[in-house]
Amino acid sequence: MRYAIVTETYPPEVNGVALTVHALEQGLRTRGHEVSLVRPRQSDGQPGLEHELLVPGAGLPRYPGLKFGFPATRKLMRLWSETPPDAIYVATEGPLGWSALRAAKRLGIPAASGFHTRFDEYMRDYGAAFLQLTALRWMRRFHNRADVTLVPTQELNEFLQAQGFDNVLRLPRAVDTDLFDPAKRDRTLRAAWGVDDNGVIAVYVGRIAPEKNLDLAVRAFRKLQQSRPDARFVWVGDGPSREKLAHDNADFIFCGVQRGEDVARHFASGDLFVFPSRSETFGNVTLEAMASGVATVAFDYGAAREYLRDGIHGGAIADGDDDGFVEACVRLAGNAASRIDMGVAAREAVRGLRPEQVASDFDDILTRLALSRRSHARVATA
Repeated sequence: MRYAIVTETYPPEVNGVALTVHALEQGLRTRGHEVSLVRPRQSDGQPGLEHELLVPGAGLPRYPGLKFGFPATRKLMRLWSETPPDAIYVATEGPLGWSALRAAKRLGIPAASGFHTRFDEYMRDYGAAFLQLTALRWMRRFHNRADVTLVPTQELNEFLQAQGFDNVLRLPRAVDTDLFDPAKRDRTLRAAWGVDDNGVIAVYVGRIAPEKNLDLAVRAFRKLQQSRPDARFVWVGDGPSREKLAHDNADFIFCGVQRGEDVARHFASGDLFVFPSRSETFGNVTLEAMASGVATVAFDYGAAREYLRDGIHGGAIADGDDDGFVEACVRLAGNAASRIDMGVAAREAVRGLRPEQVASDFDDILTRLALSRRSHARVATA
């Protein structure tokens, strides 16, 4: 099969959407398919690979380093008229994504879309809560132009269907348990943070931004620090809130963006993963922490709803229960034996989530779309 993937974020950018899209692309290639990629040019003069179409873009407000692609309907129609893909996957709802769905519809190419970001929740987190319903209507209009919308959890599936989204289908996520592994725990790294084997490292990995509810992470750490004054808080990632967070908390350790083996070492070298976000569609980092054997505290939705069991793998806290979140962090920080047992159980819980299975499921979805469209075309011309 020949597939096309359209996305407005892609590695080396580090975020959940970029990494998920890259994994899906590589999974299709591994299964023997031809995959072309359409994305914004990330830097001036960047050459595109043979299988890439790079389009102009502009910086995304409040997201330094990320771009959205300019409209490219005509360009995509020329490209796909010459070498039509059997199906396309549109991962992002920006102008480039709209262009892709428009071109696919005009050319009769089946399209799947991916629901990766709760922009309606972002409106609230950036002080524009009055735009939440508008954002949700905009996303519904976008995704209903596709033949199917892929989501990572049953919870999100049910929510979107209740909001009038058509043809929503769950495509589960996986985690690379070879990369994210407790064996990557690094004493030298912990020593650099000023903690030995008996100390407590709380770790956060992700974008450092308002939508991640980071004030609660700070509150939880300050509370646990009262009983564990030797505890340290390590932050992995970057974003618009980092500068103020560092200014207000001189004892916090900021490690910047980490990739590959480095981010795996940072995960495994922590003792407690603190993830207070309420704006995730999934939260890949939850699975990565669990695979790394780190007890995790998160709110009970997204990846945590699917895989994290309260009291077994850490704390899965009811949405809105900030006090419960803080209490879970304090409790786990003070009980090394429980943290270790929960980390072992967490690792075991996600061991079977194989990326190869996700690639197979994704392939099956796109194949069904392509074969269905061919069947309808034969009937129409008969």
